[in-house]
Amino acid sequence: MLQLPATLTHAQASACLRDLGQALAAEPSAAVLDASALTSFDSSALAVLLELQRTGARAGKVLAVQGLPARLLALATLYGVQSLLGAGAAPLAASPSTTA
Repeated sequence: MLQLPATLTHAQASACLRDLGQALAAEPSAAVLDASALTSFDSSALAVLLELQRTGARAGKVLAVQGLPARLLALATLYGVQSLLGAGAAPLAASPSTTA
């Protein structure tokens, strides 16, 4: 299972995308990304998730995201990209801090 870090802002986005992209490449045809550790984020977190979905799709892989914080899901809904995240599970009820 892939794991998002506790903090994912613009400052961490490139390194996070690189590391998770490499981990996704090593996964079989389907992978799960756990976002439950994510507590501090900005809109860069959405950019990372969307690019991981694109990377997986290009490689013929399905990426399921679970444990999305409610505030990140709300941000995705505001931007109109919620359906692109691959988030089948209900979001976490806690409201982590954001800096978006």
